[in-house]
Amino acid sequence: MGMIESIYASAASAGLLKEVTWIIDQSARPMLAQVGFRAPDENLLDGLAMGRDYTITYPASSLAGLKARARLSVDGQAYEVREVRAVGDGSECRATLTKV
Repeated sequence: MGMIESIYASAASAGLLKEVTWIIDQSARPMLAQVGFRAPDENLLDGLAMGRDYTITYPASSLAGLKARARLSVDGQAYEVREVRAVGDGSECRATLTKV
């Protein structure tokens, strides 16, 4: 287990992470992982409206192959992946999501 995986395991033990379920295809078993989930408010139209910017962070090894347009659920709520980016040395990833 690498350093990033150890950090995420500790955070999961402390109850700081959310469970994500990714069904790659209907014939495969779903992948489960513990992820950091953020849904901060974002100003739109010069402050006239508010929106949400959903993101997850996770060890690259836990959801290997996750890419744009994939569907997943975070604590039972469905999302579609907009973009996946590697963070730092690539051992951690950040995905931006759209609520479905």
